[in-house]
Amino acid sequence: MFDISFGELLIVGVVALIVLGPERLPTVARTIGALVGRAQRFVASVKSDIHQHSQMAGFDDLKQDVQQAADAFRSQIESEVAGVRELSQQIGQTAQAVEQEAGELLDEAARQIAPPAESADDSHGTPAASPAAVADDNQLDLFEAAPSAAQPDNPVVKVRE
Repeated sequence: MFDISFGELLIVGVVALIVLGPERLPTVARTIGALVGRAQRFVASVKSDIHQHSQMAGFDDLKQDVQQAADAFRSQIESEVAGVRELSQQIGQTAQAVEQEAGELLDEAARQIAPPAESADDSHGTPAASPAAVADDNQLDLFEAAPSAAQPDNPVVKVRE
């Protein structure tokens, strides 16, 4: 650090022994050692602080980069959500329009299929036949009336008790 050789340290030691004397030399050496130790700790502390601040500056840059990325991601997600909301509203409006159109078509079809009832009874005072009671010759009736028990081809068996 200071490029002091061993020979120079030996000369300084001999001069200190002559000037200070053998009684005070150990006390002065201890004091100088303590001061040098304090100086070394102070330099190490300053180096540590500088290193820590340089790392903090790096972390600050990293923090800013991460914050910018998070903000960009948030804005992208918000724009996507807004797009999905708009699309769902459009789909909802389209579905309502289709529903309304289908309802109108069903009402029109119902009016075309069932003729309007003229009155609840005919001119003689007897009730008119309901549309369900009128047989359609073009349809196959799968549910014809079941033969009754009184017909001869369906014998009834009575069980004695």
